[in-house]
Amino acid sequence: MLSTAAPRQLALALAHEESFARADFLPGASNADALALIARWPDWPDRALALAGPQGSGKSHLAAIWAEIAGARFLSARALGEADLLAELATGALVVEDVAGQFNERALFHLINLVREEEAWLLITARTAPVGWTVALPDLASRLRAIPAVTIAPPDDALLGAVLLKLFADRQIAVDENLIGYLLTRIERSFAAAGEAVDALDREALRLKRPVTRALAAEMFQRGA
Repeated sequence: MLSTAAPRQLALALAHEESFARADFLPGASNADALALIARWPDWPDRALALAGPQGSGKSHLAAIWAEIAGARFLSARALGEADLLAELATGALVVEDVAGQFNERALFHLINLVREEEAWLLITARTAPVGWTVALPDLASRLRAIPAVTIAPPDDALLGAVLLKLFADRQIAVDENLIGYLLTRIERSFAAAGEAVDALDREALRLKRPVTRALAAEMFQRGA
């Protein structure tokens, strides 16, 4: 018993880093349009493109795939207004991640103009498409309406099931189809919810020194764990 428990406890102590390699991206109907547009670069409809989708939908993964292809740098939306935007465009391509809520509108307006002037490329990630953002700067609103956007939809059963299997496999946990089928009927339709469910099951299995099974999942959901 001790020899089998030790590796599992070690796995719990280590961070489970997400791979953003192209080979690790799981395609499906919900992200097909976004993946196709990323793969089409530099044959884009505009110098700037927006990638929208809920938390955990794969935006960062797709952005990383594009950054590898285009040699793009990354800039957090929170850093807009603090960074030297011209220097950030030094490689000719830039990802601005997670634009949400309050941000420096003038800095984003200036960045979009710079991208066009420098004939650079810009990929913006956000939870919603820019055309629906509420901004106070009229000129920025006009720029945002002109930016093509592609939205990632919630995953279907096939894709979400594949994600669950991969998340378990990343932790070296072997599971059967009964568990995957059960989880698909209990969790929200998002990659974020899938990650939370896998993490919770792994922790509970370690705590109880039990395998990760449908029975364990049912017990957890029945008591609201």
